[in-house]
Amino acid sequence: MTKKINLFANLKSDFASGLVVFLVALPLCLGIAMASGAPLFSGIISGVIGGIVVGYLSKSHISVAGPAAGLTAIILTAITDLGSFNIFLTAVFISGLIQLILGFLKAGTISNYFPSNVIEGMLAGIGIIIILKQLPHAFGYDSDFEGDQSFLQADGNNTFDSLLNVFNYIQLGSIIITLISIAILISWEKVPFLKKLKLIPGALVAVVTGIVLNEIFMSSGSNLAIAKEHLVSLPVPTTFEELKQIIVTPNFAGILNPKVWIVGATIAIVASIETLLCIEAADRMDAHKRYTDTNVELKAQGIGNMISALIGGLPMTSVVVRTSANNNAGAKSKMSAIIHGVLLLISVLAIPAMLNKIPLATLAAILLVVGYKLAKPATFLHFWKFGKYQFIPFIATLLAVVFTDLLKGVSLGIAISILFILKGNIKKGYFFRKEEYEDGDIIHIDLAQEVSFLNKAAIKQTLNHIPENSRVIINAKDTIYIAHDILDLIHEFKTIKAVEDNIKVKLKGFKKAYQLENSDELANHVTLEHVYDAAQRKMIEKKITKDDYFSN
Repeated sequence: MTKKINLFANLKSDFASGLVVFLVALPLCLGIAMASGAPLFSGIISGVIGGIVVGYLSKSHISVAGPAAGLTAIILTAITDLGSFNIFLTAVFISGLIQLILGFLKAGTISNYFPSNVIEGMLAGIGIIIILKQLPHAFGYDSDFEGDQSFLQADGNNTFDSLLNVFNYIQLGSIIITLISIAILISWEKVPFLKKLKLIPGALVAVVTGIVLNEIFMSSGSNLAIAKEHLVSLPVPTTFEELKQIIVTPNFAGILNPKVWIVGATIAIVASIETLLCIEAADRMDAHKRYTDTNVELKAQGIGNMISALIGGLPMTSVVVRTSANNNAGAKSKMSAIIHGVLLLISVLAIPAMLNKIPLATLAAILLVVGYKLAKPATFLHFWKFGKYQFIPFIATLLAVVFTDLLKGVSLGIAISILFILKGNIKKGYFFRKEEYEDGDIIHIDLAQEVSFLNKAAIKQTLNHIPENSRVIINAKDTIYIAHDILDLIHEFKTIKAVEDNIKVKLKGFKKAYQLENSDELANHVTLEHVYDAAQRKMIEKKITKDDYFSN
């Protein structure tokens, strides 16, 4: 029986965190739309649907959905190839439909196979990207798109180019507001008196302070005043007709175009993988360690993308930046995501002019703090202490996420993790007590609890290098599963090579039959009898009996 969730049980903390996420999401929605070559309002629509619709349908307690930076390159290329934004929206609708189908097919279970060090590496990589991307804004240099979260930018430059250009465009007013905003955010978490004011999020105080300071700079005619191009820029509809003109609907005539289906399938796959990665990361962040039904999440994302497409919104995923900001702000339930969506809707309809007074430097300060929390030094030390098998996939994922993109970074991290698993299986399949061999010494080979085909090469090499006239004990007393290949290899060694090289072999603890993993079928038992029958022809010339073959 599914436990009912009272969305209003933690309204106080959820409203505060929803407000923080709203402040973070607003510039991201606009920036991602800009970087994608789409109408700015489409980013807002996606954020509203991601908050209200996906937030309500999702089973995740702290994740937040919205337009994703990881999709910007796909969207930009697709709009150009398809020729219009209207036809692109048809592809977004198709992608939502595919995600809905994937949810019913229970494809969400793939998230269970993402290693924790890869997830943490992804989070740390995104944290570093956030810091690198927001530093120019903190200094008053805003040429880099807010939504362009990749190292290589659409204009042909890269993140380091933007950082170097900062020194040519330093704006003192932006630096002052950034430093004051960071001081407020840190104080709100560290100073005991301020920590009690949880109803008022530090991000809100920082935003209000930033607006007030800039208004003072402007009214006094100071050189510190921040120009309009360094403030949030939101379309301001004054009539219902103007609002209708902002909203774009899909052109379903494009559904017959094969390119539309290819784009739709591409968005569905990429968005689904990014969502599953974020959900896994969100569950790891959750202080209460609640687990999300990823199949329900895919259905929620699919419905969200279909609705978003119908009213002119961008495709969405569950997003790490907003999810992290939500968690750090103290969210208790998915009500915070819904509140953030409602606030986005209200703000663009009721107070767009006020929102356009927010300095980008203040928002940069909020994101710099979020980025630090994702990539804090303690995380690096944690995986370093656990050794290279944990640290190398972590750091490889981090670097690849920073210098390429999220999917390539995670793919590299998983690939390295798999290689380490294979290497570990080869080593752990048995323990070889290597000593100085002299006449009369006994060589011990102790098999592990499970010995699979992955261990075949190493065991084969070890048996091949055992010197002549040796005495060998192969111990399987703790082993519950041995692959047929390994049994065949061991007994061929005993019955053929050992006889030829005058090696005395003793098999200790071997069972008459080994049941294959996850099977109860009698036909799937590997037995020593079967191995004996397969090797019997080879043993005839050596005159080895069946009793010798099974001797302990």
